[in-house]
Amino acid sequence: MSTGITLTPPAGVLTVIRTLHAAEHEAWLVGGCVRDGLIGRPVGDWDITTSATPEQVIEVFERTIPTGLQHGTVTVVMEGEPIEVTTYRVEGGYTDGRRPDEISFTTHLEEDLQRRDFTVNAMAWDPIGDTLVDPYDGQGDLKRRRIRAVGRALDRLTEDGLRAMRAVRFASVLDFEIDPEAWAAIGDTLPTFSKISIERVQIELAKILKGAHPTRGLRLLRDSGLLGVFLPALAEAPEADAIFAALDEAPHDPTLRLALMLWPLAPGGAVEQATSAVDALRFSNAARRRVGHLLRWRGLDWQITEPAEIRQAVSGLVASAGDVAVVDEALALHRLAPTPGAAVVDAFAAQVDATEARQGPHQIRELAIDGKAVMAHLGIPPSRA
Repeated sequence: MSTGITLTPPAGVLTVIRTLHAAEHEAWLVGGCVRDGLIGRPVGDWDITTSATPEQVIEVFERTIPTGLQHGTVTVVMEGEPIEVTTYRVEGGYTDGRRPDEISFTTHLEEDLQRRDFTVNAMAWDPIGDTLVDPYDGQGDLKRRRIRAVGRALDRLTEDGLRAMRAVRFASVLDFEIDPEAWAAIGDTLPTFSKISIERVQIELAKILKGAHPTRGLRLLRDSGLLGVFLPALAEAPEADAIFAALDEAPHDPTLRLALMLWPLAPGGAVEQATSAVDALRFSNAARRRVGHLLRWRGLDWQITEPAEIRQAVSGLVASAGDVAVVDEALALHRLAPTPGAAVVDAFAAQVDATEARQGPHQIRELAIDGKAVMAHLGIPPSRA
């Protein structure tokens, strides 16, 4: 009976699985690629799990990289492409709420699936024989569009504090509901979530912002209490709900969506709190600068009509960002914001175009000449003159 998985893994992935089978080891695709294959979503990562120990994997393949032997992971280089292969494993307790105290290998696939977070991620597929192993009814939860923990939700979310935010991310990206038991467990495990490094939190937040339903994700983060742990100023902002509502309509530009999310933290165009939040979340310096530029016009008088004032507003923004493209980006962001409103922003944009305010040059480096050309033309050496 067909599994209903219609995707075709890359040739290198299939070769790795066939090679492990030929060496009399079990090998399966596992986790997100199986989940996405069953619901017809594009697959990002192909994760292979096997009964072979890391040493046995290294013996079977010609080119390998011991990327995480202590965790059972070996990277197989197949036709120039890196493919991760991880041994079935079981995990001990999670004393710190972040990582297992100990890991041991097993030869039983079901024991490996038992340690995983949610049922939709606890399925394994053999693409060679088209066989699916699904001990926790992950397929049923996919049909019900539900994020449900493997086993007792409180146990799973207490083991690794990031799992609470992963539940929100999956619900947001897939447009699923979080199972009531798992939702209740999020509130009970906020102290565990607070132990998670901000870098791991930022990765999950970025995936929510990139997804199809960031509005849903941000509201779930706020309502669950997770947002209050890592960004309390935004969780408590009166304007937050209106901003969250606008995120689904924002262009699929992660930094622009980040700027829109932080709009309540830049009152009157004072961007320091917003850019500090970008730093605290460990986004890049480039993201911090761009967020600052995009939010700077929150303090703009959008009703100005004098060409000189419009030109000054545009020149100031372009000069700070170093790129005239920031004008259209800032206009796009403020059209989505609660104020001044799309109609007002559109009227201002028309004024900008009418006055040719976006036309350069706005900076000295945009001029067609430089200091050397001036000296050559006037016949003078470098000097105050």
